[in-house]
Amino acid sequence: MQSELIPSDSSVEGWSDDEVMAGVAAIARGPLEAAASRIDAEGFYPLDIMAALGQAGALGVHLDRHGARFGLSIDAMTEASRACGATGFLMWAHDVCGLYMEQSGNPYLTGDRLDAHALGLTFGGTALSNPMKAFSGIEPMMLRATSTRGGYLINGTLPWVSHIGRGQYCGAIAAVRRDDGSISHEVMFILDCDERVELRHCPVFSGMEGTSTWGIKLTDYFVGEPQMIADPARPFIARIKPAFILLQVGMALGVAQGGIDSSLEVEPVLGHVNRFLHDRPDDLRAELEDASSQARRLAQTPYDGSKDYLLEVLDLRARGAELALRAAQASLLHQGARGYLMSAAPQRRIRESHFVAIVTPAIKHLRWEMARLCEEEFPA
Repeated sequence: MQSELIPSDSSVEGWSDDEVMAGVAAIARGPLEAAASRIDAEGFYPLDIMAALGQAGALGVHLDRHGARFGLSIDAMTEASRACGATGFLMWAHDVCGLYMEQSGNPYLTGDRLDAHALGLTFGGTALSNPMKAFSGIEPMMLRATSTRGGYLINGTLPWVSHIGRGQYCGAIAAVRRDDGSISHEVMFILDCDERVELRHCPVFSGMEGTSTWGIKLTDYFVGEPQMIADPARPFIARIKPAFILLQVGMALGVAQGGIDSSLEVEPVLGHVNRFLHDRPDDLRAELEDASSQARRLAQTPYDGSKDYLLEVLDLRARGAELALRAAQASLLHQGARGYLMSAAPQRRIRESHFVAIVTPAIKHLRWEMARLCEEEFPA
């Protein structure tokens, strides 16, 4: 899809950080802000806006081929999430799908296909919620693979996968079964949502309905070399896991900034009484600036494989979610009755902040991981 919001000859390559952020800001404060209520209330899937973000450079700058500018990617996601948390989440899903493709080293995935993805000409998300929890021992792996000539046959269901639709794609993982039914290892692949994939409508969520989230069912879905990301998958996941989680921080920071914006909006008329509330805008803004600085520092080494680095990423992601929750609730308390209207931005952001807190890895999952890593370092 070619967006009308950005010139058709736009290219990520060679664009400066300032140019990318100026493009994202123009989209976020213009068409995205205008569409936020429709995305939330009507479940509108903003592919035209995603295409514009891609052509502005926002969906590709984290890739090695465009300078591995993870800090810029986080800043761009923050700016979009400030206007619409659902769109920020779509950016994250799209970004990590591109990450899988590039880091796979598979020439079928790293050539023109990745270029189109990075520019928002094609769209793909991630189906790693279940595998990430499975690798942590929280739940079993839901997709199963059996070896066959030239690849694998995949069977199973996933209850919800975001940023997909017919003709789109996502990164997925399946456990490979031996003849005796035991698991030998896992494989990771690009799942093309063609006619072989059954897409099922999900129950209506309290928010984030504009993320095109579907249940999927696979029956003897063949995966060959052109779709393969990693075989085995676990070493690959271990290498990209910090980057996968770190990119989510942009979503949390943006929702938090949006909450601060809503609190400041009523300061001229309600500041005299709002000064008695906790979580005042200046206090939250100081915490936000500290978290943003930490994110930019961590973004300089996204593939740092050390335990200390991963612990810091996990902690920042958890604190970002908690900050989004506090800022969203504070915005409702600061706005009072006007913020209690169903059409009010604080109402939407409260639901967005809840999503930031429960999307994989959820706060409880993050704390689980941190406790496990600490126990490994300091066994009882």
